[in-house]
Amino acid sequence: MSAVSALLRFNSRVFDVFEEWWEGQGARRMVAGVLVGGFVVSLVAIELSRMGWLPEAVGSSVSTNHFRAIDVAFTLFLVVELVGLVVGLATSVADTAGKQFEVFSLILLRRSFKELVKFEEEPIRWSMEAGREAVQYLVVDATAALLIFVILGVFYKVQVHQPITESEGEEQFFVRQKKLVANGLLLILSGLSVYAVAAPLFGGEAIPFFNTFYTVLIFSDILIVLMSLRHSVTYHVVFRNSGFAAATVMIRLALSGPRYLGAALGVGAALFNLGVAAAYYYVTPAAQASTERNREQKAFDDASATEPADTGERSAAADPQSTPGV
Repeated sequence: MSAVSALLRFNSRVFDVFEEWWEGQGARRMVAGVLVGGFVVSLVAIELSRMGWLPEAVGSSVSTNHFRAIDVAFTLFLVVELVGLVVGLATSVADTAGKQFEVFSLILLRRSFKELVKFEEEPIRWSMEAGREAVQYLVVDATAALLIFVILGVFYKVQVHQPITESEGEEQFFVRQKKLVANGLLLILSGLSVYAVAAPLFGGEAIPFFNTFYTVLIFSDILIVLMSLRHSVTYHVVFRNSGFAAATVMIRLALSGPRYLGAALGVGAALFNLGVAAAYYYVTPAAQASTERNREQKAFDDASATEPADTGERSAAADPQSTPGV
């Protein structure tokens, strides 16, 4: 057990150092610089490709559509948001559930912008015969993202932040466990990012980056649910955490499903997530009151069970001349 505790403490220190840096001004400036730089470099590279000024080996892999630069910028921004999601995992399971939908709504917006790439002409021109499907997809994804944005506003209002541990030591241990999971997710995210960039350059097959990472999130959510059982087996707590994990499964299915059905499933997943939070908000006071009544009843029953013996002893003490059996 001491080895496990030492590992958790060391991992927690590593996580705390990264979290402090990530939330500092230096990291924010660096992230902003990378996003702006990536967007500008993409635009310049696309323009050079359109003019034929890039070497053939490079120019063949560079798009000639300026809207592709938006896709690059949004992809980089989403990776940054995923890092923030993982960092927040150690703070609150409920907030992380909301953050997953924040990232998902941004993925939908990214998909809507990607539809602009299908318009090869600049400025954009489209008609009912050409470009109609792209416009439909754009509207559907953007509308779904807007609905999820509104649902998240209600979700954060009905949240109940309540510790599931009974002591400060247990709470600290649970937080360290979540930090261990978070560090593992950061390593996986880093590996996926490197592979997503390197694979196309070396002739490999590109991976569905966000689909893959949300698959990993499903397993991490289930792992946290199982770890939480060490500290609480209360039904409403287990149901809430399991419900949030189920919502992650819905997001994953929405990402890989047909566009219209996927968008509808994403909105449904956000509503389900809201329903879990609202049910937890409603059930928690009633469950706590029920637990308190059970404790009081048990204490009363224990006191009643010992009362006859106590009464007999007090009677004997009050009448020392009384003889048993007389």
